[in-house]
Amino acid sequence: MTLDLPLIWAGIIAVAVLMYVLLDGFDLGVGLLFPFAGSSQDRDVMMDSVAPVWDGNETWLVLGGGGLFAAFPFAYAAIMPALYIPILIMLLALILRGVAFEFRLRGRRRGKRFWTAAFAGGSFLATIAQGFVLGGFIQGVTLEDGRFAGGPLDWLTPYTLLVTLGLLAGYALLGATWLIWKTADELHGRARRWAWITAAATAILLAAVSLATLFVHPRIATRWGFGDGSFDFERLLP
Repeated sequence: MTLDLPLIWAGIIAVAVLMYVLLDGFDLGVGLLFPFAGSSQDRDVMMDSVAPVWDGNETWLVLGGGGLFAAFPFAYAAIMPALYIPILIMLLALILRGVAFEFRLRGRRRGKRFWTAAFAGGSFLATIAQGFVLGGFIQGVTLEDGRFAGGPLDWLTPYTLLVTLGLLAGYALLGATWLIWKTADELHGRARRWAWITAAATAILLAAVSLATLFVHPRIATRWGFGDGSFDFERLLP
């Protein structure tokens, strides 16, 4: 019996990405919900709830990216040029978010408002960028002789925008459920309302992305039982 190292590394990378989505997803979600908090005190509580863990959660992103580079260098070399722009936006947004997290705690009234906006904006930009990376990866990249041969904006399509909206709703749902667990009183009630709203939005957008994927990848339509891959929307109708 021999070890299938590519399969093992694929499993490690998949676990790292899943852990990142679950763990950093909830604190990004808290940032997405920042503008909807009732007061500055509520925002302080929201930020305090993620303060012990937010930076450690991003370690999983490093493991996923580093694992892809170490185990699948050709895939890394093909995917990265296709997604340079959203990946750079994501990294810059995460830096802004980290700086805002630290400076908000020490800012005076005007400075605190600025860093509050920076924290929410950084969370929003990072989530959008991750959505375009995920959508671009699922959509696929143009290759010739194993190298990227597409354009710098191939990742910007209606499909990737739909995936991004779904990720925004999903992260907001994770943030809301985290706040339900970690808060009480009025903020707890707000978090419960946020959770119901974002859960409905996530379910709707997940269904929409699943349906749109049938058009993007005809092979998936074939596996779902839609004939030769030429997907016909009318076949879904009663």
